[in-house]
Amino acid sequence: MAFTATDVKNLREMTGVGMMDCKKALVASDGDMDKAVEWLREKGMAASVKKAGRVAAEGMAYAAVMDGVGVVVEVNAETDFVGKNEKFVDFVKGVAATAARENPADLDALMECKYEGTDLTVTQQQQEMVLVIGENIKVRRFARFAEGVSVPYVHAGGKIGVLVNLETDLDAEKVQEAGKDVAMQIAALNPRFWDKSQVTQEVLDEEKKVMMAQMENDPKMAGKPEQVREKIVMGKLNKFYAENCLLQQEFVKDGDLTVEKYLAAAAKSLGGTITFKDAVRFEKGEGIEKKQENFADEIASLVKG
Repeated sequence: MAFTATDVKNLREMTGVGMMDCKKALVASDGDMDKAVEWLREKGMAASVKKAGRVAAEGMAYAAVMDGVGVVVEVNAETDFVGKNEKFVDFVKGVAATAARENPADLDALMECKYEGTDLTVTQQQQEMVLVIGENIKVRRFARFAEGVSVPYVHAGGKIGVLVNLETDLDAEKVQEAGKDVAMQIAALNPRFWDKSQVTQEVLDEEKKVMMAQMENDPKMAGKPEQVREKIVMGKLNKFYAENCLLQQEFVKDGDLTVEKYLAAAAKSLGGTITFKDAVRFEKGEGIEKKQENFADEIASLVKG
């Protein structure tokens, strides 16, 4: 029975085992998924296969700078309790250190890297953590910046991790405060764009369309000439930028400044330049559909079973 790359991916998601081992298992089992799982379990690679199928939407987002390299990761677990477990937190930090050191091309490459301080791959260390902690644990994503100066911020013990990347002619320690202020702003307001230059024409056209429709439906505005309504739309677009673009947002610590002007003022006071280059914001569990359990139904099903 032949198998495809999708089969390899699905087996990896089911078992948490690395891509190459999943491919070997499918070859050995002639493409039969159940036999492939059994093969992996017999090899001691998928002892946690049942746990791997459970939804992991809690856990921790973590950001740090190591040897000048900024990295942010998200590692998921099933419960918030495990997210505070010391062994779990150490595992997350180890994943971040591995990503910083190895510069993997993507998540699959990271999972095949040697986990920090061990002879195990990240995948194997993840499996060890599943067995030790007793929950499904999954490294979900990472990002890193090797250039410029990176400033990390972790909010609420790992609910949100932010990594800000700056270009500056100042020493890294001098821009930490400014970088952290920007990171906190990103954590709190989660802007759609970093700068208004990133807003595509498609997004602008959609916003204009909505604004024009709103005025058409407003009796006070519907009778106004088209040119007047166009000017009103332009004013509303400036408000859109201020709400959705980081550098044009009102700085939360000083409403008289935008974030862009705050960075310029901070750079001037320090006697140098600071330019915002990029950032990454990870919020634990975002986009993961959590299973809604009905306790009464669960008990009833157990009684019937």
